[in-house]
Amino acid sequence: MKKILVTGGLGYIGSHTVVELQNTGFEVVIVDNLSNSSLDVLTGIMAITGVKPTFEELDLRVKEDVSNFFNRHSDIDGIIHFAASKAVGESVEKPLLYYENNIGTLVYLLQECERYGIHNFIFSSSCTVYGEPDSLPISEDAPIKMANSPYGNTKQISEEIILDTCTVSEIKSIALRYFNPIGAHESSEIGELPIGTPQNLVPFITQTAAGIREQLSVFGNDYPTPDGSCIRDYIHVVDLAKAHLMALQRLLSDKNTTDFEVFNLGTGKGSSVLEVVNAFEKVTGQKLNFKIVDKRPGDVISVFADTTKANEVLGWKTERTMEDALDSAWRWEQKVRNI
Repeated sequence: MKKILVTGGLGYIGSHTVVELQNTGFEVVIVDNLSNSSLDVLTGIMAITGVKPTFEELDLRVKEDVSNFFNRHSDIDGIIHFAASKAVGESVEKPLLYYENNIGTLVYLLQECERYGIHNFIFSSSCTVYGEPDSLPISEDAPIKMANSPYGNTKQISEEIILDTCTVSEIKSIALRYFNPIGAHESSEIGELPIGTPQNLVPFITQTAAGIREQLSVFGNDYPTPDGSCIRDYIHVVDLAKAHLMALQRLLSDKNTTDFEVFNLGTGKGSSVLEVVNAFEKVTGQKLNFKIVDKRPGDVISVFADTTKANEVLGWKTERTMEDALDSAWRWEQKVRNI
């Protein structure tokens, strides 16, 4: 049984990936500082899989604590690194927090990988590395432009750090560039539950429908898109989690063709913010109170993926629709709020 470290494993994408790993027979160790997650997620993971993963509360920004952790867990076979600050708007307001949390922690992890001979490293990247694209859909060969936000810049820098490290070490890595994860596990045992005000669209939608938020803000309606709102590629979180499992298996079986590979993870279809709002209302029967407000700094107009490489090389493709994701997100919100 291979032992896999999942950083940020109680977070939204991390917890769904832990489920897929455990259901496939991997032993999972989670570290999380609980800054945007809850210990209750452990209960949800155990309810789905029947296995309680090992968990340690750990702030990866503290180098000594990271070293001590690896002293206790030197037999790790691979790492899936989710732990990071992830809100575009917040990163514009607090850039130094993002550079410390997203880059410093990565360096500490890679140092321990070299120290203990841990050669398999999956990195949680983002389509924000592309900035404002020249053409759509975006393939992995698209130029990496100047980032629109400090968050996007941390993902660009992180990929460069990993590439440089792979070049001079035995570490093999896959960076998975996500588009926009939404939805929840079909069991409604885990899902997206941000602490404080949601930074992502769908949890704000579900919290508005649940009466937790008075009104949903749609940031801008005069973008050069069919309905004036931003376009994104919304992918079901369970499909996304399965891609991490496949990427890990690719590294463990030495099927990677270079020491650093990148894959886009999306549906290949763009949907506008207003389309998502309308789809949610149709799927759930819930009428949303929303208002058009000013554009948000750092937002890209339109982004959706060319998934050819992930489909053909990684052997992965999405299986769930946006409607599936919105329905599962609403059922998760209802369970959490006892609606």
